[in-house]
Amino acid sequence: MKRCLLFTLPFFCFLPFAHGQNKDATDDYSKGKAIITDLDKIVAPAGIQESYEVPVGGIKQWVYVRGQDTANPIILFVHGGPASPIAPVMWMFQRPIEEYFTVINYDQRASGKTYRTNDTIGLDKTIHIQQYVSDAIELATFIKTKYKKRKVILIGHSWGTIVAMKAALQRPDLFYAYVGIGQVINVMDNERISFEYGIQEATRLKNDTALKELTSIAPYPGNKPVTRERIIIARKWPQYYGGLSAYRTEPMYFFDGPLLSPDYSSKDVTAIDQANLFTLGRILPEFLRVDFKQVKAFPIPVLMFMGRHDYTTPSVPTDSWLKNVKAPFKKGIWFEHSAHLIPLEEPGKMLISLVEYVRPLALK
Repeated sequence: MKRCLLFTLPFFCFLPFAHGQNKDATDDYSKGKAIITDLDKIVAPAGIQESYEVPVGGIKQWVYVRGQDTANPIILFVHGGPASPIAPVMWMFQRPIEEYFTVINYDQRASGKTYRTNDTIGLDKTIHIQQYVSDAIELATFIKTKYKKRKVILIGHSWGTIVAMKAALQRPDLFYAYVGIGQVINVMDNERISFEYGIQEATRLKNDTALKELTSIAPYPGNKPVTRERIIIARKWPQYYGGLSAYRTEPMYFFDGPLLSPDYSSKDVTAIDQANLFTLGRILPEFLRVDFKQVKAFPIPVLMFMGRHDYTTPSVPTDSWLKNVKAPFKKGIWFEHSAHLIPLEEPGKMLISLVEYVRPLALK
């Protein structure tokens, strides 16, 4: 049975983690995980590798810290979703970045291991955008104190760009720079552009099934309520046509990556599904109202990493916003062979871009 999950309000359907595994497959995952765990160890004398719970926003949130040299600048990475943690797939792309930065990921409230650690009854009333923002600010403050840094670099991905961008606007003193990956500027604009792309591709490829489904909710988003059911249809086909991972209909490498994570148990992986469903209805109304178009000035250096094929959080609105905003420093970088999953699709270019443009901002 397929399950539809939320990923920056791009709903997509995929087989649940570990669905239908037999004993041999489970053994293979265990062997693969053991090899990755060994390779993933940071053994450099000046390096750091630790994970722990931190009391943030009245709950315990899981934090993952990795780097080859603690003297390097710190990146705080705010993951997408909501409830789609990057920690269980960081083994797939992050190691080269760790040579130039100490990277700190965390499972946000009601996400991954943080979801498992806390009472969901207590979490229920805290699923609001501003609470996530306050969490990020509190964690950034904790990090710079614990690791004796003046500021940190802030990166947001997908849903995380909403949280991180608001955090940067509220507390610019904490951050050297902000990097948006798959940036959300206006959710309703994204919905419209994504839907139009789905119609365009389905028409070009004469996919009658896709056209029938898409036209059933047209005009979209239109004046009708943007419900879970409408979003599922609206996002299904744009992502099928490479709007989530360029040139791929289903990026199973991303969906199944957590099964090999050194940091996640099988129960932690299962919690990704559970947490996503938990946050879905609770955050949707606020999410649909997100709009950064009124932000005309940004208080710190801002960089946007934009996937040319991203129709999950389309890049055109981000490019337009960046061209018009005033900031101490701004730069847009296009990833020509990426859609929404830039860190996994073009990790080399991402590394070079971070080292060339972002790291110097933290060394001034």
